[in-house]
This record gives sequence, C-alpha cells and structure tokens, in this order.
Amino acid sequence: MKAHQADDLATAERLYREVLELRVAQPDALHYLGVLCHQNGRSDEGVELIRMALQVTPRHPDAHNNLGNIHKECGRLREAEACYRKSLECSPQHHHALSNLAVVLEAQQRPLEAFDAFEKLLKAAPRFAQGYYLLGLFLRNNAQGIEHIEQSVGCFREAYALEPRFVQALEALSVSLYTLDRRDEAAQVYRDWLERDPDNPVPRHMLAACGGTDAPERAPDDYVRDTFDNFAESFDEQLLKNLDYRAPEVLAAALATVLPVPGASLDILDAGCGTGLCAPLLRPHARRLVGVDLSGGMVKKARLRGGYDDLEVAELTAYLQQHRQAWDVVLSADTLVYFGDLGPMAAAAHDALRPDGWLAFSLEVEEGDGDQAVLSSSGRYRHTRGHALHALQRAGFGDIRISEDSLRKEFGQPVRSWVVLARRGGTEAP
Repeated sequence: MKAHQADDLATAERLYREVLELRVAQPDALHYLGVLCHQNGRSDEGVELIRMALQVTPRHPDAHNNLGNIHKECGRLREAEACYRKSLECSPQHHHALSNLAVVLEAQQRPLEAFDAFEKLLKAAPRFAQGYYLLGLFLRNNAQGIEHIEQSVGCFREAYALEPRFVQALEALSVSLYTLDRRDEAAQVYRDWLERDPDNPVPRHMLAACGGTDAPERAPDDYVRDTFDNFAESFDEQLLKNLDYRAPEVLAAALATVLPVPGASLDILDAGCGTGLCAPLLRPHARRLVGVDLSGGMVKKARLRGGYDDLEVAELTAYLQQHRQAWDVVLSADTLVYFGDLGPMAAAAHDALRPDGWLAFSLEVEEGDGDQAVLSSSGRYRHTRGHALHALQRAGFGDIRISEDSLRKEFGQPVRSWVVLARRGGTEAP
C-alpha cells in the first residue's frame, strides 16, 4: 500500500500479487489490486478483482465505493450509482460515497436527487471542504436564478475557509463573483492570492481575465500546464457532470463530412489531446494517431485510456512547427480557447499539414463582425468569426467552413461555440 500511495504502481502490483500467492483471496489485496489495475488502464480486470474481494467481505463500504468509481470513470453511471448506494447501505455516513453519488446523479440529469445527496453529505461531513466546493459547482452549473450563484459564493468561501490550500475554491469563487458583476471583489480575490503566492501563474492570469491587468495575447504556458495538471484527476468526472459536453463528437462528425470513408489511412494529430476523449472517434480514420498536450498529467490519463500510437508532452505551436507536412488531419477540441491571437497557431498548423490536409477546431463565440479575441472571466478567450476567418486566410488555408453550435454548458446555460474546418490548398468558401 505504501508503494501504491507513492505512485510506484509496478512495485505495488508485484507485492499485491505476492500477498495473493501467500493467501488466496486476501480481500484487501484483491481490492487495492483492482484499483491499481484500473489506474493502469485495465478497468475490466479491476472490476473483477474488486468483485472477488466483495465476495469475501460483502459489507466493505470502501470496496463498493471504489468499484463505483471505476464504473463512473468508464461512463457506466447506473452501475456506479448502484455501487455507491450499496456502500451507503454498509456505512450511511460514508462521505466519499455520498459525494460520488451526488456527482453521478447530476450526470444523469437528476438534479433534485443530487441536491438531496449533497445535503446529506454536508450533514454527515460538515467540515469536508471538497463537499462545499462540489455543491458550489452544482449550484452554479444548474443555476435557475441569481440566488443560486449567490449560494455558490457562500459554498466556495466555506470550502476555502476549511482548507486554505484549496486554491480551486478560490478560482471558483472569483468566477462566481465575476458572474454576479462583482468584478472588484473577484479581482481582489486574485490580488490577495498573488500576495500569498506571487509566483503562481493561475491568479496572475485570472486577474487579467477579471480585467485587473492587461490581457496577454494567449494564456501563459505555466498557467495552462498548472491548471490542467491539477485538473487531470477530476477532468473526466467534471465532464461527466456536464452531459452536454460534445466537442469531440461534434468535431469528429464535422470531419467525417470531408474525410474519406474510414479506412485507417490517415496520419492524425490530436492537438491538445487532454485525457484522450477524441481517440476512439478518430481511430477508425487513423493509420497513425498521435496526441500532444502541454499538461503531463493529462497525457498520463490519455496513456491509460489508450488508443494512441504515440503521446507527447509539448507546447502545441512549437510542436506543429517541428513537424512540417507530417499530418493529414490536425484536430484541436476545446484547446484554442486558450489562445488569443490565432495567427501563429494557424500558420504552424498550415505548415504541419500535407496538401489537402484538414484542420478542425472549436472556439467560443464573441459577438461582432470585427477581428477580435477577448479574454473572458473563465480564463478562456472568445473569438469573433472574423478573427478565425482572417487568421486562417492569412495562413494560406482555403475551403474555410465556420458554423455555430453549443458544445457544452456553463452556469446552466449553453456556451455558444464556433466549429471550424479549413483545408490546406483548398479554395476559399464564399
């Protein structure tokens, strides 16, 4: 277990199996080996091992909870819910099971039941900072009125008061304050944070996002890296909580309208691959599928998910510049929202594509007919249609297709997005 907690998974697996050779069906070894197998991308094996442990100790709440976590992270929400409920039958005050139950109920669009689970959670664990944080996100993501955003402010403040190192709560607090048009308060949260931690790139960038300093042309690499390294473990869970997250599916469907029938014939780059959600959608087209991301934590999760021929940790524009005419397709889902000026990336992508190769990406919509990129309170950029069009034209792309869609929700409302396709060597669309 010490090796497992130290993330030395190879040693931990060897020792768990030695325990099981000495004592067949030792339940703790079965349970934790199951968790480890899931961490190594062998989720089906993990499920079977934990089920074997539960045959020996059927009323083990942690084992039921961890079995639920595997189902949840594999997208099997009903199975996850059943496991969390079984854990709570064994231990009604099990706050991790209550927290996880609330998450999967929200993911199944059962908000009243999710709210009830959050209430039970905070009664069972009134000093559980993560519980207040999750409730704050729930209230904000499902807001039916301004009062729910106000309540989220209280939750985030309580989470941070209980756990002063819980900086995600500070970031969430500022976003809620900004949403309520309490911009000075939001900016002050980041100034106070910067005073305590002057080298932290997150409050520095978010202060600019709140209008407290001048906006940079793109989100700094250290901000993106730190944000997503810290977010990696809960990234898929947060997306699960928002069933309307559709960027990978929408971009893959748009590409399918211009690519040949899937025949594993193309070299494809997943630019900003995150945890690898695009891999199964791109794989049928790919002779070679490579993922690149600035966050090592995200790449680690993508490696566990599988589906790629290669994964690399690198800054996107530099990586494209180093691989000229290497790709038939470059896809970037929900990544270029961290770029303000799209010009350098568009030029690098054009050079990285082969003749007639396709670039596909998504952006958030900024209103207006001009050529603008605006840093929003979320820390992401919104772009006008004109900015995307002009950046692609200047880079040499043709056959540029820009349509509007909604790829996810924020604060309970659809986020308007651009879905963009452009071909190297194509003719400009009218």
